[in-house]
Amino acid sequence: MNIGADIQGMGAVAHMICPAIPVSVFCVVLTALLLFIIIRYPYQKIAMILKWLCLSLLLYIIVPFLVGQDWAMVAKKTFIPTIKFDKEFLSIIVAILGTTISPYLFFWQTTMEAEDQKHKGVVFVDKSILSEMKTDVNLGMLFSNMVMFFMILTTGTVLFNGGIHKIDTVDQAAKALEPLAGKLTYFIFASGVLGTGMLAIPVLAGSQSYMLAETLGWKAGLDKKFSQAKPFYGSIIISLLIGLSLDFFGVSPIKALLYTAIVYGLTAPIMIAVIMHIANNEKIMGKHTNTRLSNILGVLTFIIMTTAAVGLIYFLF
Repeated sequence: MNIGADIQGMGAVAHMICPAIPVSVFCVVLTALLLFIIIRYPYQKIAMILKWLCLSLLLYIIVPFLVGQDWAMVAKKTFIPTIKFDKEFLSIIVAILGTTISPYLFFWQTTMEAEDQKHKGVVFVDKSILSEMKTDVNLGMLFSNMVMFFMILTTGTVLFNGGIHKIDTVDQAAKALEPLAGKLTYFIFASGVLGTGMLAIPVLAGSQSYMLAETLGWKAGLDKKFSQAKPFYGSIIISLLIGLSLDFFGVSPIKALLYTAIVYGLTAPIMIAVIMHIANNEKIMGKHTNTRLSNILGVLTFIIMTTAAVGLIYFLF
């Protein structure tokens, strides 16, 4: 559903930029392009493409500055939020937590680190390598959360204040932005959606394929040719085709993103508990077990996410 929502979003904004071509045609073409890149190019080439596509996320930071903002009010509401105890509010909180710590990212991050070390010819992981990984993750999470903050800010101060309170498709959001924030903002938003989709889909499809490969004992790796890892690449192809089919069944991409984010938020506490257990097990980690600070932050994250998930389940039933 996550892949399908991204494909639909990309197709919708591409259609807005070039209205003569139908959304469905763009969806098919973009899916074919992504499959070609994933299957044709080795890991290092794909990693380089994904790193450059990360820059597209920074476009979202620009958007709020193109519109007049009451920055004092923004700061106040950021640090003193309005909290409601109902199903709608908790659904969004669980979804936000779920998109911040998505279960698939555990698999993608570790697999990519392993691929990186293999390319560098590393046999044993030492303290300096772990330090580099820590910096990588910290900077990645800092920038991703910064981008998410500005997305929320744009939605709240531009769309909501402009009377746009219900959005079912990505192009609705872009079209709503144009009269409220200008044509430049509209094109920046559209470019961001295209770049984000191209970035997210290989990660989503790759993550589930690595998970299946590890579980079922398949040969796996983006460095392998198609003939060397047919089941691995086959699962990527199937996941993209299923995602593409959602466009033809009329599934709302916004609702698909919300529901998948909620599922991530409900399942992430289990993954956090497993990771915390592994990270404190000397038989697995040796002398590189978690520090006290890591454990404190990990337990706090687990408690917050579990509380939000249990609260949502309570209000649902």
